[in-house]
Amino acid sequence: AIAIRTAVVKSNTLYVQSGAGVVADSNPESEWQETQNKARAVIHAAQMVQEGLDR
Repeated sequence: AIAIRTAVVKSNTLYVQSGAGVVADSNPESEWQETQNKARAVIHAAQMVQEGLDR
């Protein structure tokens, strides 16, 4: 198994990491955009949780 998205909270800081499966016919720009989109989704989910906790 490969972790494509990970998130860790330590000392009230969120650390996000994302990756992609690069193969011979991968487009580097598309893979980079995909990793950014994955990271944004994790950050957005964390923001939604935080907003819920702040209510």
